[in-house]
Amino acid sequence: MIGRLSGRLDYRAADHVLIDVRGVGYVVYCSDRTMASLPGPGEAVSLYTDLLVREDLMQLFGFPTLVEKEWHRLLMSVQGVGAKASLAILGTLGADGVSRAIALGDWSAVKAAKGIGPKTAQRIVLDLKDKAPSVMAMMAPAQAPAPADAGEAPVEVVETAAPAPKAAPPSNTNAQADAMSALSNLGYGPSEAAAAVAEARAEAPEADSPALIRAALRLLAPKG
Repeated sequence: MIGRLSGRLDYRAADHVLIDVRGVGYVVYCSDRTMASLPGPGEAVSLYTDLLVREDLMQLFGFPTLVEKEWHRLLMSVQGVGAKASLAILGTLGADGVSRAIALGDWSAVKAAKGIGPKTAQRIVLDLKDKAPSVMAMMAPAQAPAPADAGEAPVEVVETAAPAPKAAPPSNTNAQADAMSALSNLGYGPSEAAAAVAEARAEAPEADSPALIRAALRLLAPKG
C-alpha cells in the first residue's frame, strides 16, 4: 500500500495533482483545502496517501497530515459516505473542524459540506463521536511531512529506538498535557483550555486522554 509520496508536482487540475516520483507519475486526488495549500508546478511536494481499490478503479487520495488521513479513513467507514463526500467534509472543515464538530455532536457543521444531507451528517456524528478524542490526541505540531527533494523515492521509514529502562505507566499529568495540546490545536486559548481541562479532571481524576478531551470539549461547547 502506498502510504506517502514525495516528489515533484508536475501539474494541478481542479481536484487532483500529478506527482512525479523519479519518473513515475502518480495522480493524487485532494480536498479543496489541501489543493489550495500545495505549491506550484515544478516544486517539491509530500503528501500522506490512502489508496482506494475497487474492481474497476484505483485512486490515490492525498492529505497534508496523518490526522486528516485518519479522518478520511473513518469518514469512509460510515455507511453512505464515499471518497467524494469525505473530501468535501475535510475541504469545508479541515481536520480540526471535523474533530471539533464530531466530538461536540455538531452535525449541522458537517452538513455544511457540499453534498452532505442532514441524515448523513447525523449518521457521521453518531457513528464517529466516540472515536474523535483518540484522533484528536494524535495532533501535534510536527505531524506534517517536511518538504522533500523532488527526486526522493516514496519510502516508508520505521524508526526503532534503543532499548530503554522500563518507564512508569502514563500518569494523569500526561493525559492533562495531551488534552491541553489537542484543545490548543483546535484553536482554544491557553486559559480557557486549561480551565476546561482542570474542571474535567476534577470531575474524573482517573480519566485517560480521550475521555479528558471529550469532557473538556463538552464544557467548552456553547450553552443553550
